[in-house]
Amino acid sequence: MKTDWIPLLLIPVIALAALPFISGSTWLTLTVAGLAMGMMIFVMASGLTLVFGLMDVMNFAHGAFITVGAYAAASVLLAMKADMQAPSLAANLAAIGPALLAAMALAAVLGWFFERVVIRPVYGDHLKQILVTMGGLIVVEQLIHVVWGPDIIPLPRPATITGAVLIGDAAIERYRILAVLVGLVVFVAMWLLLSRTRLGLLIRAGVENTEMVESLGYRIRRLFVGVFVAGSGLAGLGGVMWAMYQESINAAMGMQMMVVIFIVIIIGGLGSVGGCFVGALLVGLVANYIGYVAPKLALGSNILLMVLILLWRPRGLYPIGKA
Repeated sequence: MKTDWIPLLLIPVIALAALPFISGSTWLTLTVAGLAMGMMIFVMASGLTLVFGLMDVMNFAHGAFITVGAYAAASVLLAMKADMQAPSLAANLAAIGPALLAAMALAAVLGWFFERVVIRPVYGDHLKQILVTMGGLIVVEQLIHVVWGPDIIPLPRPATITGAVLIGDAAIERYRILAVLVGLVVFVAMWLLLSRTRLGLLIRAGVENTEMVESLGYRIRRLFVGVFVAGSGLAGLGGVMWAMYQESINAAMGMQMMVVIFIVIIIGGLGSVGGCFVGALLVGLVANYIGYVAPKLALGSNILLMVLILLWRPRGLYPIGKA
């Protein structure tokens, strides 16, 4: 199948279009910051767009998985504060590794519980899905207040990724470079899984035509649950990345991110992981450029971008069969 490169070309086009309005060093800083923000949004949104495409589920509780993952990681990182503050990469990794595993594991378990108890009874009814998952998100947010307390928790970054590196006159934060690399790894891993494995073939076939896959004898329901759990784990990973980006955690962070996540999913095309990737990068870049050039327009930049994209391609950048 021929690849549609036009949406992907929007990324360099927008970056170059911003260059005349921003000085060279500042442009580079904002570009890296936008890419880092986009990658973190992609990690949080990728699981949800795949779940929607495969299972046709409007899961507003996805924000709960983001928040719970961040809090789980924070509990581990704060308990290993000495390793976090050590000027040693090995010591920092010894703290970050268990924290990421805890975040993804707890978010995945919560996702499994939500699929079994909350979402399964309302398959096929979008209105009920929105109501029960939004209710679930509120319940989890209140439970977080009970377990971790209502106060904002500061989360300093590890010593080895704190600070910035100089590229000419531009100061680039080390953490943003790391976020770009992690996002690329997640995207490449998902692309390889979906396009180069038998499991990925079944997932893509299930997105395009669930009835056909079931008629061939595959137990698509188990695949649905596995994708839902994996997507929840990715949300937990994204929550950790976003919390360390902000250097603080609060119980409402997942709910706050859901608006941006749904904008990215709509821009990319419902159910499209590639579209979600491009859409997240576009949102990150536009938000940073407009936030610098015209701060008063920054809050509406995502909505404006979505409107323009949908006027051009009403089904999103990379629509799929069900979209």
